[in-house]
Formats: sequence, structure tokens, C-alpha cells
Amino acid sequence: MDLLRQSLSNAPVIWKGDYPYFIHPITDGVPRLDAKVLSAVSELAIQAIDWEDTDLILGIEAMGLPLTSPISVQTGIPLVIARKRKYDLDGEVVIDQNTGYSKGSMYLNDINPGEKIAIIDDVLSTGGTLKAVIKGIKKAGAEVKHILVVVEKGPGLEKLKNEYPEIKIESLVKLEMDGDKIVLLN
Repeated sequence: MDLLRQSLSNAPVIWKGDYPYFIHPITDGVPRLDAKVLSAVSELAIQAIDWEDTDLILGIEAMGLPLTSPISVQTGIPLVIARKRKYDLDGEVVIDQNTGYSKGSMYLNDINPGEKIAIIDDVLSTGGTLKAVIKGIKKAGAEVKHILVVVEKGPGLEKLKNEYPEIKIESLVKLEMDGDKIVLLN
């Protein structure tokens, strides 16, 4: 945990208009991702989730790819990625995502009815993406058992917990922006 917290506290901050935006390899893919940080995040995720009650790991494009792959390898549990590209495969579920900063469609494939799913995501701010993914998983007939986000920023996690009390939803690190400073809250 200390390695993740230290890397976040040292993350660069840029401004997008009036909005301070931290840049971190786990959430953005830049700057380069230190293998020790990824390994630490993987270990923390593996400890946090009840794998006996999980049939499938779901990551969300783009950072869900490097984030969930080592976890799938270590647990032996299969992995799918919610993608921003349509494939037209049988059973594909289209979900509309609306976040604080983007809008568009995402696509879920190869999710079977009755499967129990753990979602692992890099960052949660408003909760818009995860809310859409939860709805898509339910539409596919599967069940979200656990959501683990690496970085919690903003009110989205608490909103999701209130809306979906049957899902275990948690974060590894909670932070807020204070101008161009990152303030770690836990």
C-alpha cells in the first residue's frame, strides 16, 4: 500500500480548463508503469476480493487491460474487458456510459447468465461508467459481486454503494485534489 500511496503523491498534475487532473500510470498509462507498483496493486486486489465467489474478472478499457491481466493470471480466473468498440458477437450487450468527462457506448462480450463477476477499475470519480457496466452485466443475466477501484476520487463510490447495497464496493486509495496538490485521504 505504501508503494501505491507514494507513487500517487508524486504523480504530476495538469489542468484541463478549471479542472486539476492527476496523471498516474495505473489510471492513464503514463508516465511509465513501475512493475513494483503494478505488482503491489495486484497483490492488494487479490487480497481484497473473495475469489471463491467469482467466476469472471471484468476490466474496463483502456487501463483495465494492464490492471486486470496479472490478477487473472495469478488467480486463474478468466477475464473480459468492457470495450469501446463494437464486435457484433452473439450476446454482445451495448451500454451507454455517461461520466463527468465523457459520453459514449461500451460493449460487453462473453458474459454468461448466472456468472458472478468481480469488476476491477483504475479510478472512480462520478461512478457513471461503473453504473453503466453494472446495468449491462445485469442485462446479460450475470451478477456483480464485487467492485474494486484502485483510486477513489469524488462522490461516485458512495453513490454506487447506496444504489447497489448488495454489491461489495471499495477502493484501495481515496484522494482529492486541492488545486494542483493530491491529498491522500486514507
